[in-house]
Amino acid sequence: MDKPGKAQEVVLIEDNQAAKILFGENDKHLRYIEQALHTTIHARGNELTLIGAREDVALVQHLFVELQDLMHRGVPISLQDIEVGINFIRENASVKLREVFLDSIVFSSGRRRVVPKSPSQKRYLHTILDHDIVFGIGPAGTGKTYLAMAMAVAALARREVSRVVLARPAVEAGEKLGFLPGDLAEKVNPYLRPLYDALHDMMDFEKSAKLVERGVIEVAPLAFMRGRTLNDSFVILDEAQNTTSEQMKMFLTRLGYSSKAVITGDVTQVDLPQGKMSGLIEAQRILSSVEGIKFVYFTDKDVVRHRLVQDVIRAYETYGGSST
Repeated sequence: MDKPGKAQEVVLIEDNQAAKILFGENDKHLRYIEQALHTTIHARGNELTLIGAREDVALVQHLFVELQDLMHRGVPISLQDIEVGINFIRENASVKLREVFLDSIVFSSGRRRVVPKSPSQKRYLHTILDHDIVFGIGPAGTGKTYLAMAMAVAALARREVSRVVLARPAVEAGEKLGFLPGDLAEKVNPYLRPLYDALHDMMDFEKSAKLVERGVIEVAPLAFMRGRTLNDSFVILDEAQNTTSEQMKMFLTRLGYSSKAVITGDVTQVDLPQGKMSGLIEAQRILSSVEGIKFVYFTDKDVVRHRLVQDVIRAYETYGGSST
């Protein structure tokens, strides 16, 4: 290639079966890699020709080396795995993906793994392992609550804690509980649904239902935490941006011996009445320098939902910035 900064390189895939997996059905994996890393990929048998900017071509070369290494180690490769690999390689061009994919949470069933999908997610998991109070702050879809629950379920399976408590303030988008039909339990249940959904995604429904029935796993509105001391527990507070200052202090002071707390929220999505200070925003100011308490921040780059979600978040941020 004659153009400055341009490169053309060849990558050999070791056999037909590996090529079939790495290329994807109708080469959909290759097309995704082309778009994500701005490199043209021509496939001929087990041989790939990469054409593009020198830095981008080098990233694609490294990606295929690492993906083949993962296959040797028994990791099945899907489009989602390739997305994860690209996220990490963009952050660190020499990353070893085995350190990402094999640094996972394995549930007691031995069948399900939760793998961090971005460097921030990996940092979050290790921060939770090493500290007793952790705040995960960032936009929706970044895995803050899901990963915290995965850590809680894994800790329960390893008998590091005897109970998991999942709490959420019953405040959503301006709705008031008094206007909802039914008794208190019926009113608050819709607000707890996302926590149940994540729980059932990690455990068989029957098993999780039995643990909830026995009180080993408790899903409750934040108000139910008042007056309690939670020993030997893994406690998660979700949607913490909708706590008041008093509620946040109340929650943090529930923590007892041999317990761990993870607080998650998005400070741009506060649904409290006007004039009410968000307990999460205030906690950042008050607790950021307290030894033993850690804050992990996520951005739109860490969104792991549909690929368009990142674009939606950026569009809203741009619109909000231009309207102020």
